[in-house]
Amino acid sequence: MKTKEIRDLIDFISQTGLNEVNIETEELKLSIKRNSDTKVIESHAAPVAMVVPPGIPPPAANENVPSAVPSIEQPDTGNDNYIEVKSPMIGTFYRSANPESEPFVSVGDTVSPGQTVCIIEAMKLFNEIESEQSGKIIKILVDDTTPVEYDQPLFLMDPS
Repeated sequence: MKTKEIRDLIDFISQTGLNEVNIETEELKLSIKRNSDTKVIESHAAPVAMVVPPGIPPPAANENVPSAVPSIEQPDTGNDNYIEVKSPMIGTFYRSANPESEPFVSVGDTVSPGQTVCIIEAMKLFNEIESEQSGKIIKILVDDTTPVEYDQPLFLMDPS
């Protein structure tokens, strides 16, 4: 192959979408590779089927990931002054750091923002749950070492 033919071949390859060409004859072995500025990454994931029991709506596709701060909402109790401190995640509820320790809070205790009120264990990680506002613990709605769901009420608190 002459130099002009090789240049013509390179020009032809550059005009096509080919990234690599190998030509091998008895007299010549030619390998041309084109480096692309863009990287193509292909991923073939198997589709995942979600099984939802009847009567339970499936989760929304754009559902936010819960943070380690509990949500606070008005409960459906008769007293409009009380608020519920809800679980920010699924896990196991613990009232104290270990079985020998005193509980973080008890009924009648006054809490301030940022004070740890419980621990929720999720996948072997212990997450301290802190109060978002000050108030008095009126009722503890969950037993110690009980599994809890996302957004489940944990405490009933009087913010006044």
